[in-house]
Parts: sequence; structure tokens; C-alpha cells
Amino acid sequence: MSTSALVFAVALATLVGAHQLADHIVQTDTDANAKAAPGWRGWRHLLIHVGTYHATALFMLIVTAVTLDVPLTVTGVLAGLGFSAVTHAILDRRWPVRWILQHTGSAAFADRMTPICGMYLADQALHHGCLWVAALLIGCL
Repeated sequence: MSTSALVFAVALATLVGAHQLADHIVQTDTDANAKAAPGWRGWRHLLIHVGTYHATALFMLIVTAVTLDVPLTVTGVLAGLGFSAVTHAILDRRWPVRWILQHTGSAAFADRMTPICGMYLADQALHHGCLWVAALLIGCL
């Protein structure tokens, strides 16, 4: 296995764990409820969430790299977390997730609340896809 493949695998596992902690534990109810609100209030809560989310991810990447002696590069980590921050902020405004579902033939899924919330599930799937790209950047740069 190449070093890039190893770094990708470790970065992806770490970013997925960080995502679960940062999106579901670290994020406050206030930030979760207000991050898609119009105007400065929404953007302020979104920036707080994206900041704490990526601080969590950076901390976990550093701890993992040091503990397992994984050769992360500053360039790779900055590129991966930068991509993650931008895409996370876009998706968390919520309307892009709805737009994607409406334009991929899943408008009814976007409105479903039971037995699962379609918007939440689609949001999480899109975040995981973006984390895959972020891990590729971390592994390749």
C-alpha cells in the first residue's frame, strides 16, 4: 500500500469520526437552528459551527497522526479542511440540499419526515461525499 493510500484511509476514518462528533455533539442547538436563517444572524451561527466543526477535525487529525505516526502534510491538511469548510458551509445553508434533491428527481424525499427525514439524510450523505474528497486531498498533497 502506498503512503498516499494509507494517509487517505486514516484521514477518511478520522474525518468521518470528527464529523459525527462535531455535527451531533459539539454543535449547539442554537447554531443548528439558526445557521440557515436569513441575514447576518444565520451567517454568524453558520461560521461558528463551521469553525468548531473544523477545529474538532483538525484536533482529531493531529492526534491520530501523532499517535499512529501518519505522515500528514500541512498542504494536504489545509487543502482537505479548506474544501470541507467551504462545502460544509454551502450545504448547511440547507437550500442547496433541497435544490439537489429537487433536480435529481427526489423532491418528495426532500419533504419526507417519517420514517426518516429526507433532508437530514441527504445532507449527511452529501457531507460524507465531501469528506471523501477532503481525504483524497489530504492523502495526495
